[in-house]
Amino acid sequence: MTVVPGSIEANKAVVARHWELMYAKDWSGVAAQFADDAEYMDVGAVPPVVGGPAIADRLKLGLGPTAKMVHVPGVVLAEGDVVITEHKEEWHFSTGEVIVHPFTSVMEVRDGLIRRWHDYSHLGNLLDNAPRWWIEYIMSGGTTEVPSA
Repeated sequence: MTVVPGSIEANKAVVARHWELMYAKDWSGVAAQFADDAEYMDVGAVPPVVGGPAIADRLKLGLGPTAKMVHVPGVVLAEGDVVITEHKEEWHFSTGEVIVHPFTSVMEVRDGLIRRWHDYSHLGNLLDNAPRWWIEYIMSGGTTEVPSA
């Protein structure tokens, strides 16, 4: 099947590729998926960041310290430039904690690049279940030590 650039199927493929790169912790690959003026925001948690490198850095800050991440895909809906993914992430930490964190991700894709990404999740779930060292690491901007196994 031929996928037409800019079509709903092409946009869904861009988002699927993003997830592959992110869960592989390929931060330069992640950065390349975004337009220069793309915006990423964890809605209700922190201000947005703009541009692929800044988005990759934000993701690396939070996800980089995990020992393993597992993506549990759910429903994917698309209309026009918008792709909505309902999914869960399993975050495994070297200190033994595991968080199953549900998200709804809303992305706008144009010209093969992600232009806007807003994540909606239950921040309380994350803060109640994350190891203390991870919260300290995030709050420090990545300057505190990450424990090894």
